[in-house]
Amino acid sequence: MKAILTFVFFIFITTTAMANTASKEVKVETLSYGIELNITIEKSDVEKTQVARLYKFKNARVKKALKFTTKANKAKVA
Repeated sequence: MKAILTFVFFIFITTTAMANTASKEVKVETLSYGIELNITIEKSDVEKTQVARLYKFKNARVKKALKFTTKANKAKVA
């Protein structure tokens, strides 16, 4: 019962506090600026060729290194 009365008292105090505050609407002035884009692309006379390695699978070397088997991995016949 005490908890219910405390809860109702709390709700009553908060609603009265919210009702007393007067909120004023503040108008904000907006500013707009123009944007100029000056983009120049310079192309060099000498074209560079780059070589990239292409692997068939991602992390091919790592998977190959981790795929090793030992004699202990083989199943034993009992």
